[in-house]
Amino acid sequence: MQDSMRDSESEWSVLMRAAIGGDGRAYARLLTEITPVLRGIVRSRGRTLPPDRHEDIVQDVLLAIHEKRHTWRPDSPLKPWLYAVTRHKVVDAFRRWGASVHLPIEDFTEFLESEPGPDPLARRDTDRLLAGIDDRSAAIVRAVAIEGEETGAVGARLSMTEGAVRVALHRAMKKLARLGAGSGGDRPGRGRDE
Repeated sequence: MQDSMRDSESEWSVLMRAAIGGDGRAYARLLTEITPVLRGIVRSRGRTLPPDRHEDIVQDVLLAIHEKRHTWRPDSPLKPWLYAVTRHKVVDAFRRWGASVHLPIEDFTEFLESEPGPDPLARRDTDRLLAGIDDRSAAIVRAVAIEGEETGAVGARLSMTEGAVRVALHRAMKKLARLGAGSGGDRPGRGRDE
């Protein structure tokens, strides 16, 4: 088990370095691999919250990772940084919803060691989040950040320069972060009951 933890640490660090360097495919793969682990941590710590709040927290964690990824030091292990971001978002959620929580790092071990399986809620989470931005921005985020397409190919398809696609992606991600932070727990889009 320890070897698999070290392997995923090494692999995730490589993916994060590539993502910071602009590799959309690496970023999409990293997010796909870490989301089930983060979801497990949130569910474990947030047992007293309704399950729909868990998904809100997971989305907050993913947005925080995107916004703060430049603060990770590439010469440091990635997992402790990811878990610190997750811990802060879980604590923030409990504060926002008037509950208290104690999160000893040792409690995360059981989730860190498990092999992540396919995430059945990832598509729904992504669709809900992208519903809060305009269609063109959502298409760019979906193509580059999620599906891993090259910005040049996306630009050609949308009649945009590669630089314009990068700028639009950056602005869309910032808007998604603002929407998530300012929503008070509700996801952007048409509503919770969809």
